[in-house]
Amino acid sequence: MAVVVIAVAIGFADYQNREIYAQSQRTAVLDKLGLVRAQLEGNVNSNLQLIHGLVGVIATEPYMGQTRFSQLAAYLFNQSSQIINIAAAPDFVVRMVYPLAGNEAALGLDYRNNTEQRDAAMQARDTRDIVLAGPVHLVQGGRGFIGRYPVYYRNDAGQERFWGIVSAVIDADRLYAESGLDAMEGDISIAISGRDGQADNDAVFYGDAAVLDANPVRAEVLLPSGNWIISAIPAGGWGASPPNTTALRVGMGLAAALILVPIVLLGRLNEERRRRMIEQRRRESELSRLSRRLELALSTSQLGVWEMNINTGNLAWDDRMNELYGHPRDGGQRDYTHWRDRLHPDDLERAEREFNESVRSGSQYLSNYRIVTPEGETRYIRAIGSVYQDQGTAPRIVGVNWDATPDAKLSEALLRAKTQAEAKNFELETAKARIEHNAMHDPLTGLPNRRYLDEILDMHTKRSAHNGGYVSIQHIDLDRFKQINDTLGHAAGDAMLIHASEVLKGSVRPSDFVARIGGDEFVILCIGEKSDAELRAMAERIIAAMRKPVSYQGHECRFGVSIGIAGGDISNTPAKQVLVNADIALYRAKERGRNRAEFFSEELQAEIITAKRVADDILAGLENDEFIAFYQPQVDAKTLDIVGMEALARWNHPIRGLLAPDAFMAIAEDLNVVAAIDKLILEQALAQHKKWRAAGLDVPRVSVNVSARRLNDEGLIGTLKALDIEEGTVSFELIESIYLDERDSLVSFNIDQIRDLGIDIEIDDFGTGYASIVSLLQLRPTRLKIDRQLVMPITSSPGQRRLVGSIIEIGASLGIEAIAEGVESFEHAKILADMGCAALQGYAIARPMDGDAIAQFVASQSWRNAS
Repeated sequence: MAVVVIAVAIGFADYQNREIYAQSQRTAVLDKLGLVRAQLEGNVNSNLQLIHGLVGVIATEPYMGQTRFSQLAAYLFNQSSQIINIAAAPDFVVRMVYPLAGNEAALGLDYRNNTEQRDAAMQARDTRDIVLAGPVHLVQGGRGFIGRYPVYYRNDAGQERFWGIVSAVIDADRLYAESGLDAMEGDISIAISGRDGQADNDAVFYGDAAVLDANPVRAEVLLPSGNWIISAIPAGGWGASPPNTTALRVGMGLAAALILVPIVLLGRLNEERRRRMIEQRRRESELSRLSRRLELALSTSQLGVWEMNINTGNLAWDDRMNELYGHPRDGGQRDYTHWRDRLHPDDLERAEREFNESVRSGSQYLSNYRIVTPEGETRYIRAIGSVYQDQGTAPRIVGVNWDATPDAKLSEALLRAKTQAEAKNFELETAKARIEHNAMHDPLTGLPNRRYLDEILDMHTKRSAHNGGYVSIQHIDLDRFKQINDTLGHAAGDAMLIHASEVLKGSVRPSDFVARIGGDEFVILCIGEKSDAELRAMAERIIAAMRKPVSYQGHECRFGVSIGIAGGDISNTPAKQVLVNADIALYRAKERGRNRAEFFSEELQAEIITAKRVADDILAGLENDEFIAFYQPQVDAKTLDIVGMEALARWNHPIRGLLAPDAFMAIAEDLNVVAAIDKLILEQALAQHKKWRAAGLDVPRVSVNVSARRLNDEGLIGTLKALDIEEGTVSFELIESIYLDERDSLVSFNIDQIRDLGIDIEIDDFGTGYASIVSLLQLRPTRLKIDRQLVMPITSSPGQRRLVGSIIEIGASLGIEAIAEGVESFEHAKILADMGCAALQGYAIARPMDGDAIAQFVASQSWRNAS
């Protein structure tokens, strides 16, 4: 009966084990499938997200060519992705592709005529959303997934227009491999269905379609325009036996044995009793033999054996004990005092306490101590003993001693070596820590440096890449620091930097990170989301604190700060990009007058991108001679004869057409190329003047604008001398905002040399800047040009008419001719002529035009007829 019950229990346990194993199989497959799904979904979406920025740039630059497209696409290829090429198809026809090498076959592909790719392209246009198609056969060979972005832009009238399609090709094999599909082949079998993101499409495009019929575990891969279905089963199918089947059956067998064996054993007890009696006699014989062997071992091991009667204190020592303690080997009676008297004075109290404690408690006796022999030799002794008591006898303690002097001396030497090594290691660690600290901190202020900041930014980017995390950065630059450094010396500058660092450290939370990243630049990194109001409040506290004067060696130093503020979620914007954004905001703060804080915004970024594009175009325009001179006539106020031409800079932009200076001059000033433009216009004006003369046109002079930076050019005079300018044929117009009352020595020298070369000096835009009567006397210009803002109202404002008349009279009293700008009507011309103005310039006479048009204009004398 017992055997039947045990068999049933084993069968039930085996069934339950198979059921549990089947459930664990599905759970394990689902875990691995979830990892693959997450990696596949993440790789696809990250690839498509990379292209989103390119689409935004195309929307703002719809006429870009292959070169610009390649520059932008090359940046994306530096990112980690499975993208193998990017194609742009204006009006559905592929015109640009990157990389071009190996993809030439794609150029000219018309999606409307390609049956495999037409529907997806049209879907992207109609839905105005990204469409992921594939896998498809690529024109240039291979298979891949194609993400198509519709591109819309606004024309000059503000109307939205469809531009075309941007396609990104994802290498299917690389996507599968880097998403972990290949790595799972030995563990699970995977099949993916849902071509073109259509989950209801059961056609399998990866793996074995048989997986779908084997009761697989399923999961959805979410795509921007649909999803895929990913299915999986174990590599060996669901029918494999549980790995613990054998162990379970063996265990159940053992349990059955535990029940059956005692029954059998009861029958053998008598036999076992008889056998044990025989074994006992054998062991007694063995014990005798072992005792003899122990005596031999003791004699060869140099151990001293002792035994003491605890009640009487009598000791029994063998010869080796007597030898260790310096007593004669005579077998004489020993007692407790023979042992105690040999103990080293420094170890006496401890050794006796350990011995007495073992005797009192009956515990094992273990002790290490030193003894001093009659010859004065110090020996290290190790003692082991145990208390025992035979029935009917006094308690005794028996043990052994041996000489541990060599071991003790070796231990002391090792301890000394260890101590020395630890000391040297501590010195190395201290030096390493000091070097690392110096490498990561600014030696002047003690703040973290740029390298430390970069590591912190990288750490937060990696830590928050998946879970997200908000950071805000304030990029701080000291205003007027250079003046302090230049006037009071570098020691004063260092003192200001130290003061600034203390202010910053006192203005932030303990958890915030403050770093000095450059000469007078600092960064504050705040972890965790902070509102714009909180960030602005912090910035304003810093600005207010920095405004306060700082005393240095009797001097009161004042400086301010400009602050750029940016923030973002690191999962979307890397921390280093947030720093770049803060730098852009800092540039805007300085541009708007310094000593203020500005926040980064998308609009600001767009302005910077536009300014960067214009700056690139300006530099390219200088290389391609796109800057040309236009001319506006100047006529005598009374006779209306031509007295001169003002050369005006125009930019013949290859895309935007002819541009006036207000479209590019501010950015050219930032690029420090205004002087180069001035030089080009001067050279063109001189050549055109010679051409007019050769054609028989009477143009007495041409006037050219000269920038402040051009006047500060040490090589200006040499350049002018090389041009061989005929005396009296050229005038230089200096804008009044060049502060003439406080000209530096180089500017004054250049102006004097210009006059000596026979070039007239004119003050442009007179009445809007800083020039004074004293500066006019110092400069002694030939002419001054009255700004159009003063000239325009004279037809309706008597007060304005009197003001312009006063300027003309002042000029006449100093021997300076007056030229009126902004003459829009011949009513203006008559009033100005009556006031004594020497020359007129404005739309009433003529608009600016190129050199050939001027020749026709002068020949026609049309302005005289209009008067």
